[in-house]
Amino acid sequence: MKQETVVVIMGAGPAGIATSACLNLLTIPNIVLEREDCYASLWKKKAYDRLKLHLAKNFCQLHHISFTLPLPTFVPKNIVDPLYQRSVESERYDRSTQKWVVTAKNSVLRLVEEYVGEFLVVATDENSEGYIPNIYGLDNFNGLVIHSSEYENGKKLGDEKVLVVGAGNSGMEIAYDLCNWGAQTSIVIRIPIHVLTKELVQLGMYLLKYIPCTFVDKMVLTLSKLLYGDLDRYGIQRQRKGPFSLKKDTGRSPVIDVGTIS
Repeated sequence: MKQETVVVIMGAGPAGIATSACLNLLTIPNIVLEREDCYASLWKKKAYDRLKLHLAKNFCQLHHISFTLPLPTFVPKNIVDPLYQRSVESERYDRSTQKWVVTAKNSVLRLVEEYVGEFLVVATDENSEGYIPNIYGLDNFNGLVIHSSEYENGKKLGDEKVLVVGAGNSGMEIAYDLCNWGAQTSIVIRIPIHVLTKELVQLGMYLLKYIPCTFVDKMVLTLSKLLYGDLDRYGIQRQRKGPFSLKKDTGRSPVIDVGTIS
C-alpha cells in the first residue's frame, strides 16, 4: 500500500498531535503514524497511579487544543485521527521526487506500508523507551528490578527495602509514593539537581516573559533556599547553573517537589 500526503508525522504523542492540529488549521494534509494502539500512550500505558501534571494548566495545553478537552478519551476535531499500530521501519529522502518515503509495518494486517510526503516530522518522544543500565551484579540479584515506566504503586512493596535509582521527577515522586506505602526507601542521586515547588516554577516561567533568565534563576534559587534550607544535609547538591538556564541549555528539568523533601 502506498499513500501520499504533504506532511508525514511520526508519533502521536503531545508533539505529534499538536503538529497535526496546527497543520489542519492551515488545511495542510498530513498523516500521523503511531506504533501503539492509542495516542498519548505514555500517559495511558506507562504512568504510575499518582502521576499528575506538575505545571500550571496554561503551560501544558497543546497548540489550538483547549486543556479542558478530555484528551485521554477522544481525538479533537482539528487533529487527523492517527493511523495506529504502524511501526516505522525506515525513512529516506528521494532526491528525484524531492519527497520523503517512509515505510511502516502494520502490525494488525502484518503488511509493510509506504507513506510519501513533502515534509517529515519526527515526534518520537524523548521519554518513550525505558533504559536499565547493565550494572555489575544485577543478573544475580534475587529481588524485583523494574523500570519506572512499569511502576504503578507501592502497594505490594510495603515494609520492603527499595532502592530508587535516579532523582528526576519520576524517581523522586516514586520514592515518595513508596514511603507512603510503608516501604523503606533510599534514593541514588548521580548528579546535582535543582528542587523547586510547582509555584516557584510557575513564577519563574511567568517572569521569563519580562526578565532575563539569569535574574529569574537568582530570584527563584533564593526563594528555594529560603523554603528548603540546606539540602546538602540530605546528600542533595544543587547545580551551579540556574534551573531555567539549565533547562534551556540541556533540556534537563528541575525536580518539582510533591512532598519528597519533607
